[in-house]
Amino acid sequence: MKKTALPFTNSEKRIQSANTKVSTSEPAIPIAELSRHIEDWLIDGTISEHSPRTLEVRRHAMDKFLWFLREHGYAACSLCEIRRFFAYLQTGHLEPGGRWGNPHQTKPLRPVTVQTFHKHLRTFFNWLVKQEIVLASPMEKIPAIVARPDQIQPFSEAQLLALFKAAKASKHKRRDEALLLFLLDTGLRASEVCNLKIKDVDFANRRCVVLGKGDKYRSAHFGRTTHKDLWQYVRESGREPDAPLFLSDRGTRAGEPLTRSGLFQLVQRLGQRAGIQATRCSPHTFRHTFAIQFLRNGGNTFTLKEILGHTSLHMTNRYVALAQADIANQHRQFSPADRLKRG
Repeated sequence: MKKTALPFTNSEKRIQSANTKVSTSEPAIPIAELSRHIEDWLIDGTISEHSPRTLEVRRHAMDKFLWFLREHGYAACSLCEIRRFFAYLQTGHLEPGGRWGNPHQTKPLRPVTVQTFHKHLRTFFNWLVKQEIVLASPMEKIPAIVARPDQIQPFSEAQLLALFKAAKASKHKRRDEALLLFLLDTGLRASEVCNLKIKDVDFANRRCVVLGKGDKYRSAHFGRTTHKDLWQYVRESGREPDAPLFLSDRGTRAGEPLTRSGLFQLVQRLGQRAGIQATRCSPHTFRHTFAIQFLRNGGNTFTLKEILGHTSLHMTNRYVALAQADIANQHRQFSPADRLKRG
């Protein structure tokens, strides 16, 4: 096939039907053809041994992209439609049916989520260039998304106590108490917790083997309190070693592994019952809390980096800055000289 200077080489035949929404200012790939390329890209990722989590996120991003194109009646995809997709990511929550046609999706997307869509679309179109399906990626004309780091706000002691009180009163209190303790005590990512199986946990030595980002294994440790609640939860369920460590109990997935979204909803639900409003209730907030408490209690930065599975000290240093600010505040409150009453 002879290439042209146009970005999309498979769209020399433009769709001119007046009954479909297609940009006429840019060459475009028909939706059916785009869908096939996406499947090939995902298969290529499997062959290249990308992690299941990476493939899952890629599929999610592309499914949403295809949903948008089809929902808005586009017969093909060009630079114009891609731009409109990113505009939709910013405004879709304002539509009557909610973003993605989901009435529960009525809040703006976090910048980091939009950044994730941009990253995977850019990777996909670069793959099309490499496969000689297109001459150039249209994502080169879509500016990179700026996602400033979230302000790290850990749980306070009072908030943690309220969360555990809510877990104790929940329908599945044994699992919920063990899960919250495990999140607080290990600092693991949500996906890492959900992927754990019972056989991954060494109860005798109070540790577990975790498969983290980049398909790298590391050990995570937990204390006696977490060990006690976790052991009771596992023992009472009577499951085999290959069974998931934490089970879902709601909807069609009851009895199956707890998913990342299920874990997020569980923590959010407990946060609502606990009356927590000032701090975001999510599994990642437990990770923040673990890191801050580790540093407050005298842990060093390099050890924390290994525990959290960070590839560099850049992210870890954010926790250091917050912990140091906390130390300064503590000193202001309890300065020995300031509290010394002299005659």
